[in-house]
Amino acid sequence: MTSNAAITDIWNRLRDLPTPRLTDLFDADPDRASRLSQRLDFDLGELGQVGLLADFSKTHLSHEALDAFEALAEARKFEKAREDLFEGRVVNATEGRPATHGAMRGSGTAPAVEEGEALLARMGMLVDAIHAGTLGEVKHLIHIGIGGSALGPALAIDALTRDLELVDVHVVSNIDGLALEQAFAACDPATTLIAVASKTFTTTETMTNAASALRWLSDNDVSDPSGRVVALTANPERAVEWGVDETRVLPFPESVGGRYSLWSSIGFPVALAVGMEDFRAMLAGAQAIDTHFRAETGRENLPLLAAFADQYYARIRECQTRAVFAYDERLALLPDYLQQLEMESNGKRVDVAGQPVEGHTAPITWGGVGTDAQHAVFQLLHQGTHLVPVDFIASIAPGDELDLAHHKALLMNCLAQGAALMAGQDADDPAKSYPGDRPSTTFLIDDCDAATLGALIAFHEHRTFANAVLMGINPFDQFGVELGKQIAKKIESGEGDFDPSTTRLMQAAGLR
Repeated sequence: MTSNAAITDIWNRLRDLPTPRLTDLFDADPDRASRLSQRLDFDLGELGQVGLLADFSKTHLSHEALDAFEALAEARKFEKAREDLFEGRVVNATEGRPATHGAMRGSGTAPAVEEGEALLARMGMLVDAIHAGTLGEVKHLIHIGIGGSALGPALAIDALTRDLELVDVHVVSNIDGLALEQAFAACDPATTLIAVASKTFTTTETMTNAASALRWLSDNDVSDPSGRVVALTANPERAVEWGVDETRVLPFPESVGGRYSLWSSIGFPVALAVGMEDFRAMLAGAQAIDTHFRAETGRENLPLLAAFADQYYARIRECQTRAVFAYDERLALLPDYLQQLEMESNGKRVDVAGQPVEGHTAPITWGGVGTDAQHAVFQLLHQGTHLVPVDFIASIAPGDELDLAHHKALLMNCLAQGAALMAGQDADDPAKSYPGDRPSTTFLIDDCDAATLGALIAFHEHRTFANAVLMGINPFDQFGVELGKQIAKKIESGEGDFDPSTTRLMQAAGLR
């Protein structure tokens, strides 16, 4: 076991390294762009192919810093932690669970993979039956969930249904009734199914919305509202008790966490919208990244290399945020998805032993869509006082059929922003001067199809896990969301004492 003192020594070694400007790093190493770029190509047979280029050369990761981070990964037993993840050992220590989301896409122990395939086959039969009209005419699905049960499906559906949507899917997560009413207005109750996605089937927001959806069906003369419900849950018994027919309950294992659950039956609305073949392609793309992540070591492992950069900026340069900009309308919801994945996983203040973490953990993940963001927030990125590492993500193939000038302009803007952030520009007028030396990473995907989307999401899952290992924290629990829920229940029950501010606000809102 590596001592804490040895790990502290590595961090001190990193802090003592010089911080040359990015342009100086390129001047000192003519091959830097190729050394810190890597292209991944995966042939998935009938399910397609994945091509992804990741360029980390515009980060401040020097050769010496990479050596130190590789030593940190060794000291933190990264390879053992990675093996534990895929071998189904307990990696969620506070809850005593493994994290088997990888097995849902074919990466894990034989029994877990077999279970995942059986659950996928069960979901596929229901999807195919719906498409074949066995449940009557189905034109719409209202998918009700929250957190990972909504963010993943929303991202995938938005990304993959620009050309074809077999069933019109509306994802509703907010307890605000306006969100549900908006979905109702877009759907015909006679041809609408309701999917209720909840790991426990007790989530307050989800179950409240589900009850309202059933009333909407009943109020609009649907004779058997419960017969129009599909349950996606790790607690199938509770779903049956709630009134869902067991043939329309799609379970997933308790060891699959919410923000990692897209690969399980939580992906049902995606499969219903685009078909099982595309859903399987998404799984295959994710599995391809699993293969890379399991096989490569050190800086050759792209998710681990990304974590090295993340740790450098969070711990060494004390950057409080990381920005993600998708230069592709199909990936408009990716920053939202990554917010939960990264901030709920690694927004912790204690390590796996319950001791305070030294230094910053997860940065605040935020972002938007290019080129809109250029006219909204890039002023701060270029000339503000904050140092913000930026990820750019773009597709080489366009998602539209308009004049190619649109897509060329999009890509040119994406690449120009990274170049401008690094180079900067001197000017006699200080207001027109750019300091430069601002880091970015660029991800170029060949196309934004199902397989590539799966690969992109899996890459960020493993990046998040690698960051957690380097910090010595548990990325698979989320107790930070519980206290607010407990207090909300006390407000609902009218019990408990509250601070004067909250009490007055409750009175003003008509809750007292």
